[in-house]
Amino acid sequence: MKKSCEIDPNGYNPSMSDTIKDLRWVSSSKKDLLALPDDVVDLFGFALHLAQTGKKHSQAKPLKGFGGAGVLEVVEDHLGDTFRAVYTVKIAGIVYVLHCFQKKSKHGIETPKHDIDLIKDRLKIAVADAQGE
Repeated sequence: MKKSCEIDPNGYNPSMSDTIKDLRWVSSSKKDLLALPDDVVDLFGFALHLAQTGKKHSQAKPLKGFGGAGVLEVVEDHLGDTFRAVYTVKIAGIVYVLHCFQKKSKHGIETPKHDIDLIKDRLKIAVADAQGE
């Protein structure tokens, strides 16, 4: 006889493991996130929670130029402005939040070079942290 899967009324499945990856904020990323509009913070927070549980938010896409580093960005438009959260899940089973910002450039959808350089620097910091440096 096969045992049925039990789920309580709140959606908790006791047969599933409660594995959740650590979340680490690099530099000012948490302060920067909390300075964004509340609706944007909620969406980015949910996307990061999904990343911690091994899932990917429907708005999370690989950030171009980072190849195998597993750097993802979530883009949200809010009241005519565009906001981005950038994180990686490919380092030591930890979700590192690298950058949260409002895209201010009105020239195309590309991430501005200043922000790309900042993300690259913060990715190096995350790798060093994971290696215990």
